Amino acid sequence: MKKTGIVKDERYLRHETGRFHPESPQRLEAIYDMLESPGMRDKFVRIAARDAAPEELRLIHSQTYIDRVAQTAGKSRTSLDPDTETSPESYDVAKWAAGGLLNAVDSVIGGTVDNAFALVRPPGHHAELNRAAGFCIFNNVAIGALHAIKTHNLKRVLIVDWDLHHGNGTQRSFYEDSRVLYFSTHQFPFYPGTGNVTETGRQKGCGYTVNVPLRRGPGDAEYLKIFRNILEPVALTYRPDLVMLSAGFDIHHKDPLGGMRVTPDGFANLTRVLLNIAETCAGGRFVATLEGGYNLKGLEESVKAMLLEMKGETCKTKKHLDRIEDQADISIDKIIMTVIRQVEPFWHIF
Repeated sequence: MKKTGIVKDERYLRHETGRFHPESPQRLEAIYDMLESPGMRDKFVRIAARDAAPEELRLIHSQTYIDRVAQTAGKSRTSLDPDTETSPESYDVAKWAAGGLLNAVDSVIGGTVDNAFALVRPPGHHAELNRAAGFCIFNNVAIGALHAIKTHNLKRVLIVDWDLHHGNGTQRSFYEDSRVLYFSTHQFPFYPGTGNVTETGRQKGCGYTVNVPLRRGPGDAEYLKIFRNILEPVALTYRPDLVMLSAGFDIHHKDPLGGMRVTPDGFANLTRVLLNIAETCAGGRFVATLEGGYNLKGLEESVKAMLLEMKGETCKTKKHLDRIEDQADISIDKIIMTVIRQVEPFWHIF
């Protein structure tokens, strides 16, 4: 069994988004209730949350933007963008979300735990240098990756993003940076409109952004085939020192915002691919952070399946993954080959 850490704190519920907003505190309440259920309680190592310091936020965001968010503190409602509003405690909660992920990174790299899942909100992968977007205030995963590089002297970090929506903020943060390989599967064309297959990085970052834009419909087998036939060979060539995941569960088959068909077992399969990469290249170091996912039951079941795979209680075998991948609809082969043709000049491995 692995020692799997979780960041879990009731303060993340204090970011209030309004009665009908999909990114509600109820998302974490469902996950936290699951973690206290029989058979799940006390399975995981608790990792304390903390504030991200100003200099840590400045790894990704400008001081002007941080000051703008800080000015929302104590105010009943402020719109940072058409989809992203704050409540009186949102600034503090957003700092706590980034800081919680940083503690997860430190715990994994320091060996306190084998892997970790930061169950935090607000999410982060849409947030950019100077702006909030798509429910996101600070870009937690991007801050975490640069923290790992600068504080722990890692050379290469892999960020995988399976959220329904493309992580424009994360991509932009590292578009010219070979220290971070960003891999994204996402529904396209869909919010935020970025993530075309031709977006592969610039200057020193050429080839270090890999986008797999998808029409609605792929499920467990199709996602697994993408991960094993594109991500895995690229990642094993890149050899990251740390694997990070923007874990968005809005590709769940019952999510109200999405058009994908992934099941809880499918999330466990994808997690196994990432764990195998981490075990081969990074001493098993794997850190996930919560992004989207708006069907509460689907979110609860999918996070549970992922955590049990991280802990090693389910441990999907190669034979199991082979069987699932064999069920993929042949229509997915077209986008797989399109992406391979796009990235092959940079990697020469296909």
